[in-house]
Amino acid sequence: MGQLNAGIVPVTPFQQNCTILFDMDDKHGVVVDPGGDIDKVLAVLKDNAITAEAIWITHGHIDHAGGAMELKEALGLDIIGPHAADKPLLDNLEKQGRLYGIAGARNCVPDRFLTEGETVSFGGHVFEVLHCPGHAPGHVVYYNRAAKFAHVGDVLFRGSVGRTDLPGGDHATLIASIKDKLLPLGDDIGFICGHGPGGRFGEERRTNPFLV
Repeated sequence: MGQLNAGIVPVTPFQQNCTILFDMDDKHGVVVDPGGDIDKVLAVLKDNAITAEAIWITHGHIDHAGGAMELKEALGLDIIGPHAADKPLLDNLEKQGRLYGIAGARNCVPDRFLTEGETVSFGGHVFEVLHCPGHAPGHVVYYNRAAKFAHVGDVLFRGSVGRTDLPGGDHATLIASIKDKLLPLGDDIGFICGHGPGGRFGEERRTNPFLV
């Protein structure tokens, strides 16, 4: 098993961080949140000789899951996640697409929903599943304890937190997810989020205006 690495492909008009997590040695990995622009995602995989083994979804918003079915069919991959509480969102991605003017979005049918405490993996890289609602009811975070790394989707951002004015959102629940499940993992945990630059939990604990 080699080093865990990550590449980001900004997709959709929302510039969502579609993330390719992969092993540096064997170049096998997963695609996290392919919200759209699947031609770009496929090109990055091909250009870097990365073999995707699965699609992981953090939550059911269009910029994170709208292209999952297209990528599944292109590469023959299973869609893993999010938590089943986001099924209503995944069932309405085409409607979201029309609302936001995003062409090609398709309703998403995961091969497997996830629950708190499960693990998912590729190669020897094991990620713990944390159910972190608030931004979306079924939002999950993927945490790799060995690498001290988490993909937090839209739960937490550098200097901000996920919006809670969308259907199923709740600000108090979101803050509880961050304070009760993410920050206790440790200040040294690095994270990639759904939009913009990532960071470390310790910096957010100390300086994020929504958390201090």
